[in-house]
Amino acid sequence: MTLQQVDRSRRSHEAIVRVIGVFKLLKGLFLAIGCIAALRLIHEDVGNVILEWAHRLHVAPGNQHLQRLLAKLSVSHHELKLLAIAFAVYSAMFLTEGTGLLLLKPWAEKMTVFTTAGLIPFEIYEIARRVTALKLWLLVVNVAIVIYLIRNLHPRKKISPNGT
Repeated sequence: MTLQQVDRSRRSHEAIVRVIGVFKLLKGLFLAIGCIAALRLIHEDVGNVILEWAHRLHVAPGNQHLQRLLAKLSVSHHELKLLAIAFAVYSAMFLTEGTGLLLLKPWAEKMTVFTTAGLIPFEIYEIARRVTALKLWLLVVNVAIVIYLIRNLHPRKKISPNGT
């Protein structure tokens, strides 16, 4: 393999790692937003907040979709606190991975393989409970990330100017 081919391969790998980093940062951001929302709802009646938003969006209070949403989102303050903690932990993990990947840190690639592979069984469990396109898409993306990073986790070899 010539020095030019190695350089092209390295640049391609770096671009893919950075795309994965952006994906992880986006997941971390969405979870941070979820954490903030859960914390804001701790001292609120979730049902009233949903009804207020339904009113603002001109959704009839008797709407069957709204009623199902109200039934699903009736959570206690304790459950909201637990949800906020879980969102905060996962957000921190994804933001750390994403930042490390954008900076092309080898530890971030290893961390991403470990954490992403560790979450795949939970994703499969969730899909088994209820299949949605988003869950399937996230599973496929995460499996692809793990496979790609495992196949490309190798010590960075130094190439001499003569290509050896």
